[in-house]
Amino acid sequence: MPKKATTSSSGRGRSAITGKFVKQSTVKRHPKTTVNETPKKK
Repeated sequence: MPKKATTSSSGRGRSAITGKFVKQSTVKRHPKTTVNETPKKK
């Protein structure tokens, strides 16, 4: 499972319930049910 990150504007937001991508505004409104994923550096 991905670790829960802070609600920064970088990265992607994902719903912990559905697994779908969500907007950063949704992540800020629902911090308990969303996580931010940071893209891996190659």
